[in-house]
Amino acid sequence: MAILDINEIRDILPHRYPFLLVDRIVEMEPDRIVGIKQVTANEPHFTGHFPDFPVMPGVLIIEAMAQTAGVLVLKSMEDRHSKLVLLVAIENARFRRPVVPGDTLRMEMKILKKKVTVAKMAGVATVDGQVVAEAEVMCKLADKEEKEPKTPA
Repeated sequence: MAILDINEIRDILPHRYPFLLVDRIVEMEPDRIVGIKQVTANEPHFTGHFPDFPVMPGVLIIEAMAQTAGVLVLKSMEDRHSKLVLLVAIENARFRRPVVPGDTLRMEMKILKKKVTVAKMAGVATVDGQVVAEAEVMCKLADKEEKEPKTPA
């Protein structure tokens, strides 16, 4: 059962298709979160990575983990619509086995350190209870800047 469904996640994160990589949140505590990504064959990266053996790119697994962490950071903020959570560091990333279409990717992230504008989190991604990836990510909270309309020349 989802604690947050895709529509609630879309209200928290600025990401959209094809780059929103968290489908639901199934567990959430003040310092821990678990997100789910249903990996499907129709995702655009599978057409080239790799046509005869589709594998979810490791960088997208890490991105899905970071987005899950971003939900935890932004969820409790009242002014979250004026903020972005930017990925600023990845440490100790390890990939244990391929993630393929049909897999259910489970991402568990835990806060290691948290300050006003920076959070460091450690996480593990699993499929069917087997570890597929692990990493530490550092995210920075930034204000969204309003873009000035371009003046015609």
